[in-house]
Amino acid sequence: MGGVKQEKDYVFHRDFTKSYPLITHGEGVYLYDSQGKRYLDASSGAVAANLGHGVGEIAEAMAQQAMKAGFVHTLRFETEVLQELAREIGELAPPTLNRVYFTSGGSEANESAIKLARQYHADRGQPGKHIAIGRWQSYHGNTMASLSAGGDIKRRKMYTPMLNHARHIYSPYCKRCPYGKTAETCQKDNTLACADDLERLIRELGPENISCFICEPIVGSQQGAGVPPEGYLRRIREICDRYEVVMIVDEVMTGFGRTGTNFAIEHFGVEPDILTFGKGVSGGYAPLAGMVVSDKLVDSLIQYGNGRFVHGYTFSGHPVSVAAGLAAVRYYREKRVRENGAQQGDYLFLRLQELQSRHAMMGEVRGKGLLLGVELLLDQEKDLHFPPGLDMAERLNQAAMERGAVFYPGTGTVDGILGNHLLVAPPLTISRAEVDELVQILDEAVTMWEEQIRASLQ
Repeated sequence: MGGVKQEKDYVFHRDFTKSYPLITHGEGVYLYDSQGKRYLDASSGAVAANLGHGVGEIAEAMAQQAMKAGFVHTLRFETEVLQELAREIGELAPPTLNRVYFTSGGSEANESAIKLARQYHADRGQPGKHIAIGRWQSYHGNTMASLSAGGDIKRRKMYTPMLNHARHIYSPYCKRCPYGKTAETCQKDNTLACADDLERLIRELGPENISCFICEPIVGSQQGAGVPPEGYLRRIREICDRYEVVMIVDEVMTGFGRTGTNFAIEHFGVEPDILTFGKGVSGGYAPLAGMVVSDKLVDSLIQYGNGRFVHGYTFSGHPVSVAAGLAAVRYYREKRVRENGAQQGDYLFLRLQELQSRHAMMGEVRGKGLLLGVELLLDQEKDLHFPPGLDMAERLNQAAMERGAVFYPGTGTVDGILGNHLLVAPPLTISRAEVDELVQILDEAVTMWEEQIRASLQ
């Protein structure tokens, strides 16, 4: 029989119902597929490609390290690049956090932090302190401990029987407060129900049973750049101190200039016990993440735990990945990338607000720096949400991709089921002209999307 032989597909795809464009290369804020189509990477991939694509300095650093030593087992050896990157990150982190532990991804980083908190208490003669408290409408990764502590209903559902007994409070969401409060009443009464609920839960379960509390300083994918109210994280810090609970701040998405500061926690004047990072540390050029640990926890480990953390990964501190991270962190500093991201973030925020004022189905614009979110509503004026299950954010993103830009769609914004949003998080290297292009494409996509929705409702 004649005809062209079809090659067998061996890829286990993330979604077998989709056909994915084949990316051949990237340059700056753009990706190019095998058909020659260009996409403005308006979400930095999964909010990881902070430095854009095609940065030669990072690729060269990885190649040079691979020629020196491609793998070193950190239970036996360390490398110069590991020590240098640890120092760079330690100097960026809050003053009391000075020891850096490397992993391959954010899920591993949060898993490590939860385990370290548990060991901290056990080493000190408090083995009952084992429960992690997280928040609904949060995401900390897909390993079992990180998934258990996270509050992404969609990701948890399939694996619920396998999850551990982490407990949860609600993430702050002043516009639609799950506690029935408003920002004004909380300020007037000097109360923060969203923070005080942590104390209630700790007391209910017994402080002797609580190991740690983990939260994103600005909620990323699950809430579309939700910023907490003034004083929230300070109150959380006070409660954790009161009940000897390790405070973990998940900066996997928000770190390395994404919100206009080195780490988002700087906006709130609080120092956690553990800060986890990932994504932007290598600009997405290599799998790399980790945690920065407070002196208090490290001193305890040395004094009570024989100096050894009972945990580890084969690829922790992988020299080629660490070399990518070292080159990336130096690139941030030398090219003043954080400063550019903050400046362009302010401009993009204003441009998105302009769009919101012209589109009936665009709701609140929120976030900091270049981690911005836009609510998507059936009717902005009446504050009506789309019925669940329609994947409206994904449909809008598909409309944008047809026009040459890719965003980060999200659903379940309000309670894990109701609500849609679009995360807008381009590389921190984006220019003002490229911001204008991003907004123009989004404007066109929203216009078409709204027209399609109105037609379907007639």
